[in-house]
Amino acid sequence: MAKQKLTKGSLEAEISKALTQWEKDYLGRGSVSVKSDILRNMVIVSLNGILTPAEYELCSAKEGLLSIKRTRSGLVESGMEHLNRLMKELTGEDTISFHTDISTRTGERIMVFKLANDLQKKLS
Repeated sequence: MAKQKLTKGSLEAEISKALTQWEKDYLGRGSVSVKSDILRNMVIVSLNGILTPAEYELCSAKEGLLSIKRTRSGLVESGMEHLNRLMKELTGEDTISFHTDISTRTGERIMVFKLANDLQKKLS
């Protein structure tokens, strides 16, 4: 039986599912919703609802806001090896760079995985 070709939409859904599971396993809790988009050689992931009520409270002061950003960024960075391996397993591509930021106002994190090759072209 021939292996069915993965569509862009189904791969985006698989990436979202895998990152939600990674959050639960590695960070102890997952986001409320995750949306992944493949654009050229990038995978852009939007994770919503990642801050706790206590973190929102801390973010009301600038020092707390910077502390939450630093802590959350450090947690994700410490799991980069696993995230890169996960992305390689899902896409077949190496991650050449990774960028992330969190909005302490909306509780949204954006992750951008820049891949070695144009994944969007490979899937079309």
